[in-house]
Amino acid sequence: MLHGITEFLSTFGIWGMFIHSFIDAIIFPIPAFFLQVSLSILNPSSALWLATVGYIACLLGTPIGYLIGRLLGKSVLTKLVKKEWVEKATVMFKKNGEAAILIGSFTPIPFKVFTILSGALHFSIWRLLAFAAIGRAAKFYIVGILFYYYGKAAEQLINSYLTYVFLGIAVVLAIGWAWLKKRQKIKKQAVRQLSEESPVQASLAPIDQAAETPALEETVLADSQKDRIPKDQTVKKMAAPRKQVP
Repeated sequence: MLHGITEFLSTFGIWGMFIHSFIDAIIFPIPAFFLQVSLSILNPSSALWLATVGYIACLLGTPIGYLIGRLLGKSVLTKLVKKEWVEKATVMFKKNGEAAILIGSFTPIPFKVFTILSGALHFSIWRLLAFAAIGRAAKFYIVGILFYYYGKAAEQLINSYLTYVFLGIAVVLAIGWAWLKKRQKIKKQAVRQLSEESPVQASLAPIDQAAETPALEETVLADSQKDRIPKDQTVKKMAAPRKQVP
């Protein structure tokens, strides 16, 4: 039945691509990738236009998928897609946070799993849209560019290598995200350690100043006494009595 719906949408060409991509981000279990490939084979010269339409429709459907997850929770996913996909996506969210949306764009897991899970886990919808914009653009346009430049021969490339290319990109993104998180963690620890040391240094500062004060006072006193010696001697000389002349 689902494949029948996909075939039916393919009869509408560009508009079928729009509808499929839109519901792919919400409830439809078959990724829009398959319709994109089918339509691109029929007319490779329109492959980039198909990629653009699919990309825009996917972004328009993303907030609706997010809202479904926010209102109905994670349980609704098991009725739409395989439980295995939901479990894998949940693990990705736990490891990579919202970046799982970007990484998940290059995996076989349907995109709706990530949009609905983002809402169920109360992630930021703006970050969802940002990561979705990057990941979905790459996926739609890689297929579009291949068909645009290689024509129908791109089908063989996609069937043979594209899955491995996408998985490789997902692995690289996961490693890069883990490295960034580790760097941020190290920076936070350094800042926290510095903030903990600062009050101790501040409390020791008055003690150091108190220790230096007596020495400073002695130096000032000594200097003032030196300055007073010539003045005292002059006063004594002027105060001495004069000898009377007989």
